[in-house]
Amino acid sequence: MIELRPFETLGSANHGWLQANHHFSFAGYHDPARVNWGSLRVWNDDTIAPKSGFPTHPHNDMEIITYVRTGAITHRDSMGNEGRTEAGDVQVMSAGTGVQHSEFNLEDEDTTLFQLWIIPSERGGAPSWGARKFPKDARSGQFVPLASGFANDDDALPIRTDARVLGATVKAGESVTYTPADPSRHLYMVPATGKVRVEDVEAKARDGIAITQLASVTVTALEDSELVLVDAA
Repeated sequence: MIELRPFETLGSANHGWLQANHHFSFAGYHDPARVNWGSLRVWNDDTIAPKSGFPTHPHNDMEIITYVRTGAITHRDSMGNEGRTEAGDVQVMSAGTGVQHSEFNLEDEDTTLFQLWIIPSERGGAPSWGARKFPKDARSGQFVPLASGFANDDDALPIRTDARVLGATVKAGESVTYTPADPSRHLYMVPATGKVRVEDVEAKARDGIAITQLASVTVTALEDSELVLVDAA
């Protein structure tokens, strides 16, 4: 099954400093058909104005992965962590028993990002945070794990859930294939840039593609594309 979720059909909210678009029910947007996709609970597509951001607020029992598309985001938390994550790179926060954090765009330009929330396999545990650079050249023509709860994804940021977040860059006319461990898993893919085709479904930048019950997925780039894919239980 492949279901296209065009960007224009997503939930949205304009807060002035924040333009938020929601692939799944979030905050004031609720669609009973789009509450989650397996353990993937949130996929927000945010544009944050310069010198603004999310003031300190709490989280618990959620794996929160931030993929920066343009600009940079600066994170501070109650564990004493502070870091700046730039375009193409990733940060992960395992909220565990509870953490407070802030996220600000301290740059002179808009920051755009995808923020994903994945339900953890178990509740509790000490909170943690980490970030890493993921050069786009290293994922040219292949899906590379960026954050993962899989045992063998050693180079990915760890998350405490049966899921992985992957990235790929694909040149126009070329294809990349992903094979989940089991066809029953829930795949969700969004092109950060470009335009792609999955079987007979075409998707443009920021559209969502929900996939399940396929033994493998081949993505053909109709334009140079940057892809983010979640494989969730």
